[in-house]
Amino acid sequence: MPEMMFGVRWPDFSVTQYYSPSLVIQDYFAPGEEVELPDFLTRARTALNIASDRVKAKYGFSCSRAAASLAAIEKLAAKFPAADARVTITEFSP
Repeated sequence: MPEMMFGVRWPDFSVTQYYSPSLVIQDYFAPGEEVELPDFLTRARTALNIASDRVKAKYGFSCSRAAASLAAIEKLAAKFPAADARVTITEFSP
């Protein structure tokens, strides 16, 4: 199953890398795209849950790394006031 990393630049200009066990993340984001934080969270949840479900369909168990990525995203996102916050997708990498 193809996997990828994707980078996110947060409102404080820090950049973090997250794991997706599927290329489905490309269906929800594009490198260089700036996204309002609430929209980013919705799309990240959807994409990472789909990716984890694909792992489950193939191997019989959900992807714990996708769940960990989502948990890390949600924890960091909680630091920023959602009304003004925007994130940028910096890159996709294999």
